[in-house]
Amino acid sequence: MDAMRRRLAPFAALVTVLAIASTTAHAAQGDQPLVNLSNEQTVTYWAHPGSTSLIRYNPSRKSKAFSRLHLMTEDGFPEVYIALASQTDQYGTEWVQVRVPMRPNGKVGWVPRDALGRFHTVHTQLVVDRRKLRATLYYNGRRVWRSPVGVGRPSMPTPPGRFYIRERIRALQGGTIYGPYAFGTSDYSTLSDWPGGGVVGIHGTNEPQLIPGRPSHGCIRLPNRKVTQLWHLMPIGTPVLVL
Repeated sequence: MDAMRRRLAPFAALVTVLAIASTTAHAAQGDQPLVNLSNEQTVTYWAHPGSTSLIRYNPSRKSKAFSRLHLMTEDGFPEVYIALASQTDQYGTEWVQVRVPMRPNGKVGWVPRDALGRFHTVHTQLVVDRRKLRATLYYNGRRVWRSPVGVGRPSMPTPPGRFYIRERIRALQGGTIYGPYAFGTSDYSTLSDWPGGGVVGIHGTNEPQLIPGRPSHGCIRLPNRKVTQLWHLMPIGTPVLVL
């Protein structure tokens, strides 16, 4: 028995050294656990940017950057970023994972917490079902509003995915083809009805007979009565799920 222990001793020592090395390396990283901030259903945090900080793939200044925070939207409104999670690195820097309004859709990245302004909280979520041609607004998980919608035609579909409301606009272009109210989203289409094209908007219409249907270049159209109701219920930062 003693002879076996003597033969195994070098191997036990090696295992101990490797375990210590692994623990030391992990401690050296010093990254604190990831903290989820938004579930994008009942609780969502958002903020305006405070700078044009780089947006990185990972929560580290050594990580590659793929974009920058923008202070303003394409229409000249203060830009909005949804905060998904946070993490503090080994140097004590707090990082926030954000949804990034850009092409391709669905980009997320990390920015320092101090690059964002005060966090705001919303409890709403808008779900747009392209197959059923219906939109539903939830507040704390409870349905509070529904409407038929017009979405992108088959050749220019409204892109699916997770997005959010960046802009609230009254009487866009005199309240004509866009109705009395409009919302700008973080969804980007190949071409949309939105001024300048590209951004998928949610707005009223001057062609209510086409709703429900697929008449647009990507935007989501609502009857004017319904978009007026939505104006009073859906704040900036509301997550938008397009199915």
